[in-house]
Amino acid sequence: MWAETPARTIRKPRDYMSAPPGSNPTNNQVDAAFRDYYRCPEAFAAFTSAGKLSEDRGYFRLGPDIICYGRSSSGFRAERAAGELYDVEKDVVADGSGLRLPFNPSEIIANLRYERYTPNSNGREKAPMPTSILRKAYYLARPLLPVSVRKHLQRIHLHGWNNISFPRWPVDASVERTFEKLLTLLLRTQSMNRIPFIWFWPHGYPSCAIMTHDVETARGRDFCHQLMDLDDAYSVKSSFQIVPERRYSVSESFINAIWDRGFEVNVHDLNHDGHLVGDRRRFRQRAKRINQYARAYRAAGFRSAALYRTLDWWEDLDFAYDMSVPSVGHLEAQQGGCCSVTPFFVGHILELPVTAVQDYSLFYILRQFSIDLWVKQIDAISEQHGLLSFIVHPDYLIHRQAQDTYIRLLAHLARLREEGRIWIALPQQVNDWWRLRARMRLVYTRTGWAIEGEGQERARIAYASLKGDRLVYSLEPACQARADTLNEFAKSLS
Repeated sequence: MWAETPARTIRKPRDYMSAPPGSNPTNNQVDAAFRDYYRCPEAFAAFTSAGKLSEDRGYFRLGPDIICYGRSSSGFRAERAAGELYDVEKDVVADGSGLRLPFNPSEIIANLRYERYTPNSNGREKAPMPTSILRKAYYLARPLLPVSVRKHLQRIHLHGWNNISFPRWPVDASVERTFEKLLTLLLRTQSMNRIPFIWFWPHGYPSCAIMTHDVETARGRDFCHQLMDLDDAYSVKSSFQIVPERRYSVSESFINAIWDRGFEVNVHDLNHDGHLVGDRRRFRQRAKRINQYARAYRAAGFRSAALYRTLDWWEDLDFAYDMSVPSVGHLEAQQGGCCSVTPFFVGHILELPVTAVQDYSLFYILRQFSIDLWVKQIDAISEQHGLLSFIVHPDYLIHRQAQDTYIRLLAHLARLREEGRIWIALPQQVNDWWRLRARMRLVYTRTGWAIEGEGQERARIAYASLKGDRLVYSLEPACQARADTLNEFAKSLS
């Protein structure tokens, strides 16, 4: 490892990386996750728990099509997401002060984000991942296996993936849809015409997209300059995740060349051997070296190899953000998924979930060289105003057919940006914005609602209301406050 050179660092001091108040709610903070998601005034998030929560955990429904996992105070909880599930919506009670819920929404959301619904997810010293002799043998031989062999082995491993009922393929936004359901219930029962909140993205962008490139081999490393040319042709700046040890040599000039062109460098695991998580003590040892490489590369972000993850262990990593958690993990070595398409905090780290299918899975598992699935995911995630997060490897774009498919994706994203439908940003920019938004407050003034906090000039006030039975969002024009919200606010306090 070369000498650490902090002169061009984009990383922030530790106090910057600390989680904002309420970003990691305890089970007693019933409304914390809801308020953090919407950044709405506390008076509007009027939730309390109804009854004692069960000792057991399981699946249940909130309405006809939202699956939850955790404890509840009514009905039954199922061991599997498939089959009959109890609907707790009928047990929600509206009173003069708000909604009494037969579950804790902050706990339910954390269960999904931390994948606590998966088998063996509660152990803190051993991670929920396969540790068989076959798996160890595979990762030992993986660098020597051609793609033609690897794809057949992985198809065998993933056999039956399309029969997994939860999370929902190809996009699962259970977290966001749960928040929307709670917002709908508030509007329906509390005699409020609309509820103000701070919009999700800067300048009122409907959604956001990030492009990330995991560099796995020396051939992929050598193709990075051409890949930057491809991205630049469509004015897309991306991040490159670099494996620090064993896979290939990493020179200081290589790292500098990426930064100098306005792209971003992040750390990709330690040596990509598939054993980062699995044993807590070994993880701590590796985390120390990973943190050293973060300083040397001036990296603010991290991604684990093959998206192996145990979020409870991420406290040992010294990064601003992580990109190791898929929204839906059906085609990943470690299945599961956070069931979310928007960023969320894991302690001091901001999680930017992987929300689109990886290029390798698309090309070699699903055998598709079209952008149809990507477009379907883009449309579904955009409908939730979420983060479109792509992993595209330079190692596979060397081949012309894959490269042509990627170019079509870039062109499609560029059209959406031209139409004002997405903000294409670097992961670091998303991290910076989400942290600023997490510290903003929505306050009422003489002239109406106003946003306070650093970066407020980029933020927009939004309103949630019902159009029939459908929840709709509307954005207030920039620099305009609406005094006609006074009565609504007064009602919420009465």
